Amino acid sequence: MAQTLIKETATGPNRLLDALNAYQLTSALQAAIELDIFTAIAEGATTPGRLAEARGASERGVRVLCDYLCVEGFLTKSNGEYGLTEDTRTFLTRTSPMNLGPCVGFLCSDMMKSSARDVTSVVRQGKRLEPEVGLSDEHPIWQEFAKSMMPLMMLPAKLAAEQVATPGSPQKVLDIASGHGMFGISVLQANPRAEVSGVDWPGVLEYAKQNAKRFDVAERYHALPGSAFEIDFGSGYDLVLVPNFLHHFDEAKIAEFLGKAYRSLAQGGKIAIVEFVPNEDRVSPPFPAKFSLLMLLTTERGDAYTERQLREMLGAASFGNVARHDLAPAPQTLITATKK
Repeated sequence: MAQTLIKETATGPNRLLDALNAYQLTSALQAAIELDIFTAIAEGATTPGRLAEARGASERGVRVLCDYLCVEGFLTKSNGEYGLTEDTRTFLTRTSPMNLGPCVGFLCSDMMKSSARDVTSVVRQGKRLEPEVGLSDEHPIWQEFAKSMMPLMMLPAKLAAEQVATPGSPQKVLDIASGHGMFGISVLQANPRAEVSGVDWPGVLEYAKQNAKRFDVAERYHALPGSAFEIDFGSGYDLVLVPNFLHHFDEAKIAEFLGKAYRSLAQGGKIAIVEFVPNEDRVSPPFPAKFSLLMLLTTERGDAYTERQLREMLGAASFGNVARHDLAPAPQTLITATKK
């Protein structure tokens, strides 16, 4: 009977076994990035022996790691030599301008990994097990986020800026939870007459200021250190950027923030929210839909909010002209609204 049931499935137990062993893929990919395997292959070290020599690793270890990554689709292998896929050449070689390798510093940090060590207990209590590393204190993890995640955010930041920057006109901009600073910096690049004030913890803002200098906009980027819920923003802003921030909180806390953001805007000013927005069914598209689990594991009350929920929250805060802008191929969505 058991054999009959297995034959009737498409893959037998393989998909379940792959899921239960998925942590191995995370660790293997992290190891390849930390050893800079992909760059070595791009530079011509395409055999286990040459890779081992180039990276000071064991030949056996390199062979097993690279074979595993071939099976998982991150490398190719022909006549005993390894090659890169289009994705790994673009996103995981150190010399690529789109290199996302530094993201492992945050995504594979001990804090992020440990948050998923006991999902059963998290589900039972409905929130993360440890006290939240929230946005109410300057924890080193946010400095790691600012340092590591900048390459991943450059694309959505550029796409969002194309929608909300007003080239040729003066533009006073507030960038909430600025982090690496790329959302504000992208507006500065798109509009030479814009001025940005970035809100975040002092240590985090150091990375934003470094990036502003790197992209030659430092003179128009201003640090506003402190908690977004506590400091005085000032007023008269034409644009308030809110990238990857609201998902940390429940709707009551978001309402508090949106009211403060509304008051900081000039009449006719715009709020620009960047979030992972699942469809109403909450199981599509895949990345935004799965993001809710991350919020369950890492926050007290955070979530991935649907477009309807965001529209309702903005409406309750007196915003109007709510509009959606997809940022494909980035997985985030831009939601804009105007102060009536």
